[in-house]
Amino acid sequence: MNTTTETKHYPVTHTDAEWKKILTPEQFHIMREHGTERPGSCALNYEKRAGAFTCAGCGQKLFVSKTKFESGTGWPSFNDPEPGSVETTTDNSFFMTRTEVHCSRCGSHLGHVFEDGPPPTHLRYCINGVAMNFKPE
Repeated sequence: MNTTTETKHYPVTHTDAEWKKILTPEQFHIMREHGTERPGSCALNYEKRAGAFTCAGCGQKLFVSKTKFESGTGWPSFNDPEPGSVETTTDNSFFMTRTEVHCSRCGSHLGHVFEDGPPPTHLRYCINGVAMNFKPE
């Protein structure tokens, strides 16, 4: 686990007990304990309507549907977040180095970003679906 997200003060903060009241057990594990959902297990991976994907922890808009694409990984994938909505840190867990993506408003773990996405950004934000809610237009 990266200590950067644990020591930074975010605009939205809660104790673990409060987070456990706000989030489902699966969301708490993923968003607060840096877990991962099973690939293909979340309905948001298949969401095709126009709208916005928001943080399940604080409601901040993270991605819009026009930046979503099918990566074949089993997780919702986007090539560009909303400006200022996410931050990244280095994740050295599981004997590899990856770039973790977390919500800039509440610090919740969302997923990881990779440099194998489509143009124009060539980035793939691979996001746990249960870490987000979808609001159709």
